[in-house]
Amino acid sequence: MSSPVTTASRPAPATAGSPNSAPRLRAVRKRTAGRRPRRSVLLTVLTGLVLLYSLVPLAWLVISATKTQEGLARSFGLWFSGDFALWDNIRETFTYHDGVFTRWLLNTVLYVVAGAGGATLLAVLGGYALAKFAFPGRRAIFAVVIGAVAVPGTALAVPTFLMFSKMGLTDTPWAVIIPSLISPFGLYLMWVFATEAVPAELLEAARIDGAGEVRTFFQVVLPLLAPGIVTVLLFTMVATWNNYFLPLIMLKDPDWYPLTLGLNSWNAQAATAGGEAVFNLVITGSLITIVPLIAAFLLLQKYWQSGLAAGSVKE
Repeated sequence: MSSPVTTASRPAPATAGSPNSAPRLRAVRKRTAGRRPRRSVLLTVLTGLVLLYSLVPLAWLVISATKTQEGLARSFGLWFSGDFALWDNIRETFTYHDGVFTRWLLNTVLYVVAGAGGATLLAVLGGYALAKFAFPGRRAIFAVVIGAVAVPGTALAVPTFLMFSKMGLTDTPWAVIIPSLISPFGLYLMWVFATEAVPAELLEAARIDGAGEVRTFFQVVLPLLAPGIVTVLLFTMVATWNNYFLPLIMLKDPDWYPLTLGLNSWNAQAATAGGEAVFNLVITGSLITIVPLIAAFLLLQKYWQSGLAAGSVKE
C-alpha cells in the first residue's frame, strides 16, 4: 500500500487585511552623529544687524567719553582722538557745579530702591494672592490688569500731576516714588509665574503642618518665586532708572532731579545765553549711568533667564 505523498505547502502571501499581515514600517532617517544644524543666511544677517544696532551706540559712548570738549568736535565719532581724557572727564563730572552729579545719582538710587523695590514687593504679594486664592471679582481684576498693561505711562502723567498738585506733593520725592510703585506688567508677570511655580499640594502640606499664611509665604512660597522676583525687579528697576517724563513734570528743584533730568539740563546749557557747553561731561555722565544697569543684568542673568522661561513648557 503506497503511502500518500505529502508536499510542503508554502504559506500564502499575506494580504493587507489578513491577521498575519505585518505592518509596513516607514523608513526612518537617522541623524548623522555630529551633524551640524542648518544655518540660515537670512537669520544670520538679521542677527548681525541687530547686534550692530545695539553695540554701535555703546561703542560710540565709550569712545566719546575718552575725549575732551575740543576733541569731540575735531575727531571722528567712532575713533579716539589724540588725548585720552576718560579719567579727567570722570573726575570733572563728579566735581562740576559743586558735585551736583553725585546728588542726582543718590536721588536716582533713592527712586529705584523705594519705587522699584516697592513695586516688586506689591507685584509679588498681589500676583501670589491672585494665583492661589479664590475670591469674588478675580476675573474683573484680571481685566483691569490687562487693560492697565496696554495703557502707556505718558497717558497717565498729566492726570497724575493734577492729582498730586492738589495733594501738595509735587516737587517732592514722593511725586516720583508713589507712581513708580504701580507696575501692572510686573503684577501680571508674577501672577503667571506664581500659578506655575507654586504647587497647590505644597501649600496644603504647609497648612496641615500648622504653618500660617505669613509663615507659608516667607518660608515656602518666596524661595520658589525667586526667579520671577528677580525678573520683575530688573524690569521695574530699568523703568525707574530711565524714567524721564514723570520727573520732568513733577520736579522743579534741581536738588531732587534724577540723572536723566540732570544730564538733560547740562546738555541744554549750550543753548542758553552765556551757558557753558559741557558735552564731554554729558557723555561721561551717561556712561556712568548705564554701568549699574549692565552690572545688575550680568549679576542676575541666570535668575532673569529662568524667570522668563517659566511657564513655557507644559508638563
